[in-house]
Amino acid sequence: MKNLSEKISNKIGNLILDKKGTNIKILDVRELTSLTEFFIVCTSDSSPKTRAITEYIKDELKKNKLIPWHIEGLESMEWVLLDYVNIVINIFNQDTREYYNIERLWSDAKITEISD
Repeated sequence: MKNLSEKISNKIGNLILDKKGTNIKILDVRELTSLTEFFIVCTSDSSPKTRAITEYIKDELKKNKLIPWHIEGLESMEWVLLDYVNIVINIFNQDTREYYNIERLWSDAKITEISD
């Protein structure tokens, strides 16, 4: 049975897909860290798309009274992080994603790919 964070993570993955984010992965890190339950990672190919994905997630989750605890990266748009405490969303441009390679850092996580 999926818990609430897992259901919301899947919803976020589909929201990213709606706005044409690519290479979407949900990393279940519940067994690996107490920092959060899920990391969501995706790639955006432009700053306007990154902003659109970010705003869409915020607007859609706000309808369910979910507000990010913290947001980083809106100035440069190379890596935007939306922290919802139990779920942390990372929206990368291609070069930054390759450089930080979050999936490698959390390679022991259960990884779910979201695609259409």
